[in-house]
Amino acid sequence: MEYNGFRFKIPKENESYQDDSHFVVEAIESIIRDAIAKGNNKIILNTNLKLGLPMENINKIAGPIIEAWAFEIFHDIRDNVDNVYHLVNVESRPRLDMADVLLQFKKSNSTITANVDAKATAEDIESSGKGPNITSFSRIRSAYIEDPDFMFIILSLKHKVYSGKNPQTKLIDGIMEIVRYNAYDLKYISEVDINYNPALGTGQIQIKDIHYVEYEYRTTWEFCQLLDKKYLNSSRRTIDDWYREAVKNKWIKE
Repeated sequence: MEYNGFRFKIPKENESYQDDSHFVVEAIESIIRDAIAKGNNKIILNTNLKLGLPMENINKIAGPIIEAWAFEIFHDIRDNVDNVYHLVNVESRPRLDMADVLLQFKKSNSTITANVDAKATAEDIESSGKGPNITSFSRIRSAYIEDPDFMFIILSLKHKVYSGKNPQTKLIDGIMEIVRYNAYDLKYISEVDINYNPALGTGQIQIKDIHYVEYEYRTTWEFCQLLDKKYLNSSRRTIDDWYREAVKNKWIKE
């Protein structure tokens, strides 16, 4: 079997997809930027520990807390029907879903849906943000076949953690502060910035360094081919493995 010998199902995205992607990425970054500018970027953790939270381990729990913060920021904006970001719907996704939150934006006479995966990384840990798992190979490959306009946005939220004495309780509060952010459309992340890790299930798509990402504009079909290339270039995957996934997930015409 050879890769080019298969009869592929070739997804074709809407002509407006690139503009829609820009629109969504700019809206999401504007929302986070404005939250920081207004001082709504701090999460205060109150405990009854007199010496405060163990700061050397606090980043281990930062991820879900910062994801919850982002959801609340989006949710509060959605409640204002005249918001300047044109955000019209916010939905939290189930725990095992690819995304953390689903956002819908109004653009002209259409609605754009974005699946957003929030990634929290630490400002003061040099290796933080290096090689995060994004989603499984087969899952994301199938998503683009099912919906050629599937939009998967990675929201990188960089934070720092510090402590301060609460004047009322006299205890030490832990404070998580979101200080930097970036949003990326997975489909446009450059080839050199994407890794494939075969260790889990059908393998995980990873970003080499989520803080330093370059763009390469491509079609949905070109991205599917890139994903296949990453999969097949792994020493632990063969064309037979790929064919099994292709049949199972209906990527090819039988």
